[in-house]
Amino acid sequence: MDSSSRHFLTLGLHTMSGYKEIEALELHSMLSREGVMLVDVRSDEEAARGLIPGARHIPLHLLPLHFDELGGTQPLVFYCHSGIRSAQACAFMVSKGRGNLFNLQGGILAWGKSGYPLVPKH
Repeated sequence: MDSSSRHFLTLGLHTMSGYKEIEALELHSMLSREGVMLVDVRSDEEAARGLIPGARHIPLHLLPLHFDELGGTQPLVFYCHSGIRSAQACAFMVSKGRGNLFNLQGGILAWGKSGYPLVPKH
């Protein structure tokens, strides 16, 4: 199978799952627009090392308690260390009927490797 076919199949899987995988460059572009919600689902200890500017920190295990605050139709982007827990956050939100969801592929590691800044958690 050639790479374009694999890419199409991957996109199809993400579309069917109800959320889209995005790369750091796309997230950076999205954050320049109004109305994007960005949520860091890492642990308190991980988040203490820094957040992506504009992010709100909600550890994954507390996400069900904050579901109502994350409703609406605006784009909602989750990230974690490497993209696995944030994919779980996306799947949870899909199961609750939330749309317009995005997962940062590669997590904060990919963000940092792309040269984008972090800010201290307040």
